Amino acid sequence: MAELIQSIQDMLKEETWTRAAIGSYTENNLRELSALVTKAEEEKCTKEVYDICNEQLSHSKDSIIALYFCGIIDLKNNSLDYSSLETLVDIFQKNHKENVVTYLCKNILADEPNNRFALRTLAASYEAENNPKAWDLYETLVKTDFTEADKAKLLAEHYESEGDQDKAVDYYKKAILRFIAANNYNACKEIWSKLVQFIPEEIDFFQMLRRKISKQMNEMKTTILMQELYTWYKDNKKWDIAIEILKQNLTVEPKDTWARKEIVDCFRGKYEGHSHLEDYIRSSNLTANYRNVFEAINDFEKHIAFDKGCFVFHRSWGVGIIRKLANDTLTINFGKAAGIKEMKLSMAVTALKPLAKDHIWVLKATKQKAELAEKIKKDKVWALKTIIKSYDNLCDFKKIKAELVPGILTAGEWTSWNSAAKKILESDAQFGVSPTDINMYTVRDHELSAEEKLSNEFKAQKQFFARVDILMKFFESDLTDKSSDFFAEMYSYFTGYLKNITKVNEQVITSWLIVNNITAIDKQFAVPSKDTFANLYNRIEDPREIYLSLKDSKQTHLRSDFLNAIRMLPDWDKQYIRLFPTALKEDMLTLLINEGHTDEVQKLVKTAFDQYKDYRETVLFFFEKCQDKEWYQNAGVSYEKQLITLINIIELTFREINNHVNSTDNKKINKNATALLFQESTLYAYMFSGDETLVKKMYTMIDDIADIDPSYKAQTRSKILDKYPDFKFRVSEEKDDQPKGMIVTAQKLAEKKAELERIQKVDIPQNAQDVAEAKAKGDLKENQEYKSAKEQQHFLSLQLAQLQSELNRAVVFDPTTSTTSMVSFGTVVTLTDNDSGKEETYTILGPWESDPDNNVISYMSPFGNAVLNRKAGETATFTINEHKYNYTVKEIKKASF
Repeated sequence: MAELIQSIQDMLKEETWTRAAIGSYTENNLRELSALVTKAEEEKCTKEVYDICNEQLSHSKDSIIALYFCGIIDLKNNSLDYSSLETLVDIFQKNHKENVVTYLCKNILADEPNNRFALRTLAASYEAENNPKAWDLYETLVKTDFTEADKAKLLAEHYESEGDQDKAVDYYKKAILRFIAANNYNACKEIWSKLVQFIPEEIDFFQMLRRKISKQMNEMKTTILMQELYTWYKDNKKWDIAIEILKQNLTVEPKDTWARKEIVDCFRGKYEGHSHLEDYIRSSNLTANYRNVFEAINDFEKHIAFDKGCFVFHRSWGVGIIRKLANDTLTINFGKAAGIKEMKLSMAVTALKPLAKDHIWVLKATKQKAELAEKIKKDKVWALKTIIKSYDNLCDFKKIKAELVPGILTAGEWTSWNSAAKKILESDAQFGVSPTDINMYTVRDHELSAEEKLSNEFKAQKQFFARVDILMKFFESDLTDKSSDFFAEMYSYFTGYLKNITKVNEQVITSWLIVNNITAIDKQFAVPSKDTFANLYNRIEDPREIYLSLKDSKQTHLRSDFLNAIRMLPDWDKQYIRLFPTALKEDMLTLLINEGHTDEVQKLVKTAFDQYKDYRETVLFFFEKCQDKEWYQNAGVSYEKQLITLINIIELTFREINNHVNSTDNKKINKNATALLFQESTLYAYMFSGDETLVKKMYTMIDDIADIDPSYKAQTRSKILDKYPDFKFRVSEEKDDQPKGMIVTAQKLAEKKAELERIQKVDIPQNAQDVAEAKAKGDLKENQEYKSAKEQQHFLSLQLAQLQSELNRAVVFDPTTSTTSMVSFGTVVTLTDNDSGKEETYTILGPWESDPDNNVISYMSPFGNAVLNRKAGETATFTINEHKYNYTVKEIKKASF
């Protein structure tokens, strides 16, 4: 290494290149320098070489050797600073060394295929030579540099001259989007004309351009452009879109007489043959410039919708069809609902809603239910189009469901239909979303490309992390072009967070992670940034809050990415220890142990159990996941202390729940801690590993938790009595502990769940359909079917509420915990009536299983409660409903399940 360093230092000292000497510089000279770079890499001294050359440039900025070494090393280190290479190429260009420039650019592109400077320089050199390779280079340049508009236009013109219209259109689209971003209206206007010539039917694309130009430049400029597009739609008699364009222009310039005249012509074309067309044009003053144009349009459109054969809707009478229009009077047939009605046109304008022939309400009123239901089930695309267009081409899923359930589809049929429909809306290019509301769907007149569809979803989506998902879906899809300007616009949204950072929050960190992930896969998306992850991390107020704020999804794993980025920090081990109680990732512990940080992890274990109030979930994680780890076993926390800590956490969470402190989190922690303690005999295995003193100690701690489910106490007592039949419980235990829950058998629980599902999915939907059908018959006061259906609706509601309440309280009985040491759930008890001497046998189960006729008694009933917890030989005396009972417990057996 020392020899190589010395050799380069000598070369720099002896360098006497002048502009005259540069003229004799050849490719071989660069190859020799390249060989030295390779040797420096092999000897791992590129940093030393770079520092020496950088020093040389500080006082000799035109040093060929220094520029070459610094430039190539920057390139190999994936630096975004290409200034040394750019200076070197500039020197050779000024000295007309085209062959050296070509060699140098090729050399750069071999290591960095998307280097924009090298692409632009080499392509210009090829173009000057009429070398067709220039077009391939320009294509790569346009794909990698989203600001390059001129070359996109050049490529479009090239492919147009070659007769390749598809490619020409693709590059014209890229060019116009970039010229809009650059505020170059003249270039936009020129390309707009080309696109109108090639793809006038792509109205959604032109509307998107209109919105961008209006926002970026001036909305007045859009009117001139849209006029050109309008002409094509008028000539092709596509009246609705032509009228829409004119309305947009009139919104910008209401006094545009040309647009006003044209919209009258379009109305004449659209409503040709309407019996009152000219009357309505005249009465609305549509051609009179003194009247507000939109008032005139509104007036005209309200009146023109009413003609013989047209459908209308009235809020009380429903859907009707106009049978006659004479002397400003409409005769409308509303069918069975209201019969024939007459209405003045002046009233109809405000009382009736005009409906298209294919409106969903019209179809529901005119088609047989079975026929329409079959069509909707089989042709979901048609159904979606029909309903969405019925709501002025802007509809959400709530409205779609309201139209179909329960009138056409049952609740069960809707579930499967809904899932399939959502997939169609997501994937079918005929559907899109509103630019302002991600939940509102539209039907497109022209199919959108996958890129446009995702771009529209991105713009409509207002939530930051949902936008992350859309970006990554775009990037990872095989159906999208990552070089499109749609992707560039979305990507720039996140790179924008990395510019002029004032505060590092979850959006900034997420943006850095996303850009880093995308750049790692495709370096063309690298963006210059002065902030490394280490710089950003040091400015985070609380990394734990940032971690919790990151949202994972199917498309992203931001939390893991965040931890992986932290792994690259010099103090990553300290940061992992700090973050572990928040992240609770087992691989973090594994990495810390494998990297020799066992002491720090063991210290964290001790801290967690000592300060369990602040480390509740950490304690649960260690207890559940780490018992078999040697480092955990040697952490200095005894198993007894671990169990006691679990008990303390259960008691603590109950107390905070009762005080309404973090109730949701505490309920979750309480449930998990209880499961760890009682499931798989965790507590009992330890409790019975010692003597009776240990049993008493552990049981007393359980018994002291007032709010714990008494079934756990009962289960623990049963276990204790099985091993120590004469065990004396505290006096408080002589009283019954009525469970807050309701103990049930697994079989009954399954039956009740099935009953709940039947009520929800069968009975209630059927009842809703019965109510709707009865209501449709009218006259609700005398409608016995309607009253009966409503009564059944009330009954089902009460039945459902009661069943849900019972299910929420249900605690499944574990037969393995059954004991014969005392009367309890799941036992068969034989009692001797001390007054008559007769024997009576009862099975003790729960309310659901209760069957008094067969001597199956609920433990929650007065009789069951009176004998509960009694041991064989005990006498039970009690009074129920003024009747005195006097029994002796003769025998206790386990019930069979």
